[in-house]
Amino acid sequence: MALWPWLSAALLLLLLAVPLSRAARFYAKIGSYCALCLSVSAVASVVCLLRHGGRTVENMSIISWFVRSFKYVYGLRFKVEGRQTLEVDRPCVIISNHQSILDMMGLMEILPKRCVQIAKRELLFLGPVGLIMYLGGVFFINRQRSSTAMSVMAALGDRMVKENLKVWIYPEGTRNDNGDLLPFKKGAFYLAIQAQAPIIPVVYSSFSSFYNLKTKLFTSGTIQVQVLDAVPTSGLTEADIPKLVDTCHQAMRSAFFNISAMPRENGAAEGPGAQPAQ
Repeated sequence: MALWPWLSAALLLLLLAVPLSRAARFYAKIGSYCALCLSVSAVASVVCLLRHGGRTVENMSIISWFVRSFKYVYGLRFKVEGRQTLEVDRPCVIISNHQSILDMMGLMEILPKRCVQIAKRELLFLGPVGLIMYLGGVFFINRQRSSTAMSVMAALGDRMVKENLKVWIYPEGTRNDNGDLLPFKKGAFYLAIQAQAPIIPVVYSSFSSFYNLKTKLFTSGTIQVQVLDAVPTSGLTEADIPKLVDTCHQAMRSAFFNISAMPRENGAAEGPGAQPAQ
């Protein structure tokens, strides 16, 4: 039996459902976003291989150029404050809040030169997406094996200094759209102290006004981005990590509420009581 009549019928139903159903519109947009990521990753991989021949942080400028075009497709705008802080010509650890799959657009919007990311190992196997991340110099860690993750961090600390790299990390460790920041994990702060590199917090405003997984909302909108002052780590040791985590968490949490114009009413703990995860 021919398959094309069924595919045609499914496509017709989708086209009819999209104007009528908010959920259908949401999933259609998410589907197009995923398809765009896969197709652009494939094209960008070819460009990176032709330009630089393999894995190098220099490929991130190519990747960033492609991804920055996504905002025009989805009607998103970015208003950035403090961008100059990221342009420091020395190793540093950049930390930011992590809300959804759209964060990649925000990251690439302000990505400084010679900056790589740390990502979970599972992303390496996402076809063209994993390939382009590998070519861009992304460091992959196995979050299920803490000893392996720590060895990757130790090696990365040495490379940061030798190769003058900036490293971008999501210290919450996972996506979080609950209207607040999760407790921070310690890896980013361990890395910064090992390399004696400053920490630069970056805060993105809440996406909830235009993107909400629970209510199936995905429209156009504006994202406020605030780059906070660098937090020095010179002279600090591992014993200082808890205080460093708390300082950065409080500063980012305060900035998040300020630029999101949101009340603090989601039940999360305030101040020193918001202890970071181990």
